[in-house]
Amino acid sequence: MSHIYIYSPSSAVRDKAAFRRGVARLKQLGHQVEVDEAALASHMRFAGDDATRLAAIGRAAASGADVALISRGGYGLTRILPDVPFKRLAKAVERGTRFVGLSDFTALQCALLATTGAVTWAGPALGEDFGTEDTPDDIMEACFDDLLCGQGEGSGWQLPKSDLPDLLARRKGSDTEAPELQVRNALLWGGNLTVLCSLLGTPWMPSVKGGVLFLEDVNEHPYRIERQLTQLLHAGVLNQQKAVVLGSFNRYQLTAHDKGFKLQTVITWLRSQTRTPVLTGLPFGHLPTKVLLPMGQRVELMVKGRDALIFWG
Repeated sequence: MSHIYIYSPSSAVRDKAAFRRGVARLKQLGHQVEVDEAALASHMRFAGDDATRLAAIGRAAASGADVALISRGGYGLTRILPDVPFKRLAKAVERGTRFVGLSDFTALQCALLATTGAVTWAGPALGEDFGTEDTPDDIMEACFDDLLCGQGEGSGWQLPKSDLPDLLARRKGSDTEAPELQVRNALLWGGNLTVLCSLLGTPWMPSVKGGVLFLEDVNEHPYRIERQLTQLLHAGVLNQQKAVVLGSFNRYQLTAHDKGFKLQTVITWLRSQTRTPVLTGLPFGHLPTKVLLPMGQRVELMVKGRDALIFWG
């Protein structure tokens, strides 16, 4: 049995039924679930005013829980980053608390990595993943269980066929028996593309060279995704990485005005602009099937054929 602390550092919880289902689901799995006193607070669009959410983050750090799990993402962390107690969070990580979340949580993860080097986990949120009306995704739950048991060593997935021409072109003339891509001792970092771009030029943006950068987003049209990737490209971030790994970009609507411009258009263009290999298909983002990724951990990345593996064990 693990001790899981639920708190709300970003947007207010609107779907309280999903919140209750998520808590009940974790309890059914045998965990001790502690809910922060302000987890269901509401102030405008936020889960309480800034002071309330900062206090909740502090209580999560002091909880001694095995996992501190966000209730949901949304928006709200970037505005309070100057007052987040990063040293206390890093101490909590040293004591064994694993901070887990995604989406807006990227802001806190990046800032904690930039200021202390502490490792957090990109993974599920309570309502969206454990509180779904359907049965929570088996892969997501298995990855979460691996985290709790300390057994997680890596995440593998199958690349789409559209990734292969670029990979094969990059290894032209090399040993045909070698992996299409092999990266060693690279720092894994990233998260939500929009949030990450909002940190450029601030003290909360990690300065990572030779890393593996993973990205996802939701409700963003491909042209907006391209605009933000262009920002990372022109800021020099992408060319400093050993690989860029794209997860899910979903819940957007194409229009007749696009005239064939789509997400694959963005990916093809990006590959023509950067020397860094760009992989896709990572099962991570705002979708039921998601792996957990150690943000700030040194990893190995290997691609053989269409099989890709990020390994940190």
